[in-house]
Amino acid sequence: MNPKIKNALEWVYCIVIAVVLALLFRYYVGTPTIVQQVSMLPTLQQDQRLWLNRWERTMKKLPQRGDIITFEAPSKTSYTESEIDESHPIAKYEREPKGIFGKFVYYVLEIGKDSYIKRTIALPGEHVQIKDGKVYINDEELDEPYLQEGIVTDIMGDGFDDFIVPENCVFAMGDNRSRSTDCRAFGCIPLEKIESKVAIRIWPLSLWGKVE
Repeated sequence: MNPKIKNALEWVYCIVIAVVLALLFRYYVGTPTIVQQVSMLPTLQQDQRLWLNRWERTMKKLPQRGDIITFEAPSKTSYTESEIDESHPIAKYEREPKGIFGKFVYYVLEIGKDSYIKRTIALPGEHVQIKDGKVYINDEELDEPYLQEGIVTDIMGDGFDDFIVPENCVFAMGDNRSRSTDCRAFGCIPLEKIESKVAIRIWPLSLWGKVE
């Protein structure tokens, strides 16, 4: 084989291997991201850079209360009053890609996939009630020190306000309650749709560190 061709092929092999390893690391271990919305103010602000931990997804581990997570956006994000079923408060996902290549592009390359970033509020089996501008878990008011003073939690339009979190699901909301489309509108998030947990803020450097 021509030495030049052999050398070119070796470079191609190295590049392919590097890309595959990077994709595997990004999908199974962790990846950076940029905050693009205002739903998590004041905890997270637009254009801040975060490092997402995806290892817990790989291990199929549910987040804990208070964890900030990212998850695949449901296909339906609002319901009419007649569509609300609080006996089955699980978000709907009806955009399943077809074929191996389609799934690779959607789930691994994340092309065409939208994600939300919210805070985990309630866990499987817990009774959630939203009333009087507050959140109650198992009939006890939830302490939420991360909220700005004066923030109230209400249902925006028709939504879920009195239900039991189903098995292998979590209930999550944005800290900026009046500007957040979250589980109040579309229901609880199944474990298999949770993508990552926010590990640290990496930019700006003055705020570098764990996000709580």
